[in-house]
Amino acid sequence: MITKEEIIKPENLVKTKPTLMNDNPMHYCPGCSHGVVHKLVAEVIEEMGMEEKTVGISPVGCAVFIYNYLDIDWQEAAHGRAPAVASAIKRLWPDRLVFTYQGDGDLACIGTAETIHALNRGENITIIFINNAIYGMTGGQMAPTTLVGMKTSTSPYGRDVALHGYPLKITEIAAQLEGTAYVTRQSVQTVPAIRKAKKAIRKAFENSMSGKGSNLVEIVSTCSSGWKMTPEASNKWMEENMFPYYPLGDLKDKQ
Repeated sequence: MITKEEIIKPENLVKTKPTLMNDNPMHYCPGCSHGVVHKLVAEVIEEMGMEEKTVGISPVGCAVFIYNYLDIDWQEAAHGRAPAVASAIKRLWPDRLVFTYQGDGDLACIGTAETIHALNRGENITIIFINNAIYGMTGGQMAPTTLVGMKTSTSPYGRDVALHGYPLKITEIAAQLEGTAYVTRQSVQTVPAIRKAKKAIRKAFENSMSGKGSNLVEIVSTCSSGWKMTPEASNKWMEENMFPYYPLGDLKDKQ
């Protein structure tokens, strides 16, 4: 019979809830990637010992609710403006770990200018970019990242290049900018993928604290509700359709 005391010994501990995550019940839809990424961010901040010196910027959309779950300092920004706000905070408090947490509609459409110029200036911040190829919160509309042929509430017959243009690969654009230090694309649908994503977040945060420049961590994600699929089907669809267009891995790592 294994006792409780034996279970909680460090050498026997398998997983625990990060102390920075509070007890608010998560409201995200089943299968949503946000909760996993929240946990990774909390773990990295704790492991770096930056609990009291971290400022997160949350804009609009599903991503905004991260401030309900992580017990750090937060500043909400207008839609798309998180990188501009983060730039100001980091310049005022250079000893702070400053990051934004944004969805693809917020970052790659409404905030395209703020995103590109903050990255190009080499602001010592990290942008965490959740790409589920859709506007998840506001009704499942087509986003800049929506794939060709993908159906949404505003492209019911599928994205048509002649009408809507091509999906925007914002991470590839970021990798070409002089100010970026680390640009990567990860996912969180499996345990190995989660481990890689956590390592990427840690590297980006460390870069921003050591003054190497701006960092972008894209997480290719699912939106079960917006895609109208089960969580299992969403993961499979993501792997078969999104990964070929948005391949995983590091795009830039400036030493």
